[in-house]
Amino acid sequence: MIGGVGVTHNSAAYDSTVGIQAGSVHNSNVYFVHPDASPQEKYKVGVRFLEDGIPSRARDVISDAIAHGYDNAEVRFHWVLAMLSARAHHDLSTEEIQRLHHAARLVETYAEGEWKDALRVAFEVLAMLSPAGGDTGHLLEHMRSLPPRRLDAMVHHFDLVLTGGLKDSLWAESRERAEAARFGNNRVHRVWTYFEPDPIGPRALPPRPSAAAAAQAALPVRVGLFLAVTVSLCILSLIADPAAAAIELLVGLGAGLTATHFGRRWWSQEHQLKTKNRMFQIPHTRDPASPGEGFTNSVRHSFDHYFSTRVPYGFTLHAWLGHTAHIRNSLVSEIAVLYRESRISVDRVNWLIRYLAEDARDRYSKGTLFDPRHQNQTPAAVKTLCVVALVALGITTLALLGTVASGAGAPQTVLAILAVVGAVWSGRAAASSWLEARGEEHRLAEETREYQVRLGARQTAYQNWKSFLEATRPSEQEMETWLTCDKTLFIDEALRHYQLTWRDLITHTILVTPARPYKRGRVKGGPWRYSRYSFRLFLVTQGGVREISSEFDFTDARRGHRQRSNYRFDALSSVQVTERSEVGYDLELVLTNGPARNIRVKDADTHHLAPDENAQEIAEIDLNSAGFIHTFRLLEGIAADGKGWIERNNPDNLPSFRTAD
Repeated sequence: MIGGVGVTHNSAAYDSTVGIQAGSVHNSNVYFVHPDASPQEKYKVGVRFLEDGIPSRARDVISDAIAHGYDNAEVRFHWVLAMLSARAHHDLSTEEIQRLHHAARLVETYAEGEWKDALRVAFEVLAMLSPAGGDTGHLLEHMRSLPPRRLDAMVHHFDLVLTGGLKDSLWAESRERAEAARFGNNRVHRVWTYFEPDPIGPRALPPRPSAAAAAQAALPVRVGLFLAVTVSLCILSLIADPAAAAIELLVGLGAGLTATHFGRRWWSQEHQLKTKNRMFQIPHTRDPASPGEGFTNSVRHSFDHYFSTRVPYGFTLHAWLGHTAHIRNSLVSEIAVLYRESRISVDRVNWLIRYLAEDARDRYSKGTLFDPRHQNQTPAAVKTLCVVALVALGITTLALLGTVASGAGAPQTVLAILAVVGAVWSGRAAASSWLEARGEEHRLAEETREYQVRLGARQTAYQNWKSFLEATRPSEQEMETWLTCDKTLFIDEALRHYQLTWRDLITHTILVTPARPYKRGRVKGGPWRYSRYSFRLFLVTQGGVREISSEFDFTDARRGHRQRSNYRFDALSSVQVTERSEVGYDLELVLTNGPARNIRVKDADTHHLAPDENAQEIAEIDLNSAGFIHTFRLLEGIAADGKGWIERNNPDNLPSFRTAD
């Protein structure tokens, strides 16, 4: 049951091919009421609900504050506004009418002041609904004597209860205020930020743990063996021919030190390059075993988009994308690894992708853009010197063998050959362990430094983006004000088109629904707001119902194609609302002379609720904010009673709301 309206449940996916649109929920305490909050604090939250277009919650919270003893003229004024906001007199229950009568009798008990004056005028407006009526001119004087903010609030929230004469007199002023405020507070350049999701925090790939421990553990044994066999070879050669051996050993020592110096640099750079290539391997997007491929593909598309829109001077788009293909692939892999397990949409990480695209462009302009395949390439001179030193070492080793063979017997020669074999094997093993240990230490230090630099830069970019959003994003009250202005001017345009005045109308209602494709956003505890709306206005006159609909781009209030239709009271045969938990709410209008029309009132949002939010409560907030409850009751009553609905809901049947003298 939604607001007392019967709902049919159906699991079918009507219009499901369109899909559920993504949305962002901004963390905010704007509507948070602490369980231990004082009545004054509850009242302030209730006023915020009312100003932001959520009167159903405002009624509950302000009533709670009154029930706990916080009651004065200001509180009652906002309570009355909340009771009548977005509701006609026939939407009130018997209990609510009795509560209003009780409140009217309390007015004279409050302290004198502007709030009591405003409250008294509010009940004078309600008194105009009764058979006794009143002097419209006198009431207008009282209304216009109120402070502008009080008058604006009353006209806005009493929209569906103001009588034709009163509304005609105030309508020109309402239209002028709407025209003046419609694009106020830099609406066109700020609305888009409301639909931007809160960015997820910065991350960077941390350095891999060092693997130097295993290499260092084997190093002493290998070095000891190498020294033992090397010393043995040296002793054998010195015994055979001291003079020749001394020269050969000095040459061998120099060649070995040279090979060690340049070989270490060569090996270190090749090891670092191999590590980076392994780090930036891209998971195959069609591999069914690769988790999160949808997220990875979304990240890839975002990188392609932002690199396409941030091309440095002197590059064509195609050339820039080709030049940065490997960098983009590496970054896609990094972002996918960092954020895939967070179960987030790519929208929340787009700030980082955009920053990385800008960083690549700026580094290219500064001449510091690099490709991991070409950076840290070992110079040819280093490789040449290392190879020459190794060749010299090999020749020197053969010379030592020759010296031993020529100056000693066969047993010593065999020992020398075994020593050379042992030295080559142990030397290679010791060098490998030493190089791996040194390489891991160097890699860890380098990756740690790069990680800190990358993370620091990303933290700065994140704070800048978050600060920009917080400073630019419209408040709930601003969003509601702009939407109200759009609705006011839309209604005014319809009245002008049909050449109607408010005196000609029995009642009216406007249904505000999302129009695809859209972006949507809301603060925690608040209603969904959309980047594109569909306004559907029903004007009820003595002759029947006139329906006007149009789509709106909320950023600049640009309107799409308008549709108009007129039908008699007896032409509306039935109205039904259907809830589909996985899709949303649909309103079905059935006319006797045409096919049924399905209107999507709201989309499902169960996947966008915070853990402490109630799905039913959020749905009621959305439906009330859309004007659905009043619209449904109005159309349902017309479909059931035809023209008899007019007499059944005649406000003359209401008792007087006059305050006590």
